[in-house]
Amino acid sequence: MLGFELDFWDYATFVTAALAGGSVMLIYIWIAGLPGRIAIARKHPDAEAVKLMGWAGLLPTVLPWVQAFIWAFKPTDIVDIRRFPKEEARAIDEDIARLKDDPRRHGKHAKSPDPGTPAHEDLKPPTPPAAA
Repeated sequence: MLGFELDFWDYATFVTAALAGGSVMLIYIWIAGLPGRIAIARKHPDAEAVKLMGWAGLLPTVLPWVQAFIWAFKPTDIVDIRRFPKEEARAIDEDIARLKDDPRRHGKHAKSPDPGTPAHEDLKPPTPPAAA
């Protein structure tokens, strides 16, 4: 069909090109997720936003990715006044555990801030009364 026979070197070239393309894709994926992994490791309060900005920022231009990379290292001075420091630290730990997919620290096993209220996954919308 091509007018010549494919030999070992032709197939070796195809395999090498496929491996090189796959390596480039893996490196791209690793670099795109780097700001998010750094923010999670540093327990950054805005780790999820850094993670999303890292993934979305590498596609159109590199500038948003660079900003996410810098943001992952920047310590935050913002204090959330809705919670006390221990509750804020616990909330950040729960967010980080959720981002790391640690089932022991979130979901139905998570400890709620107030012992009298269930975790947010346990809250269900009220059921309407049965029609008579």
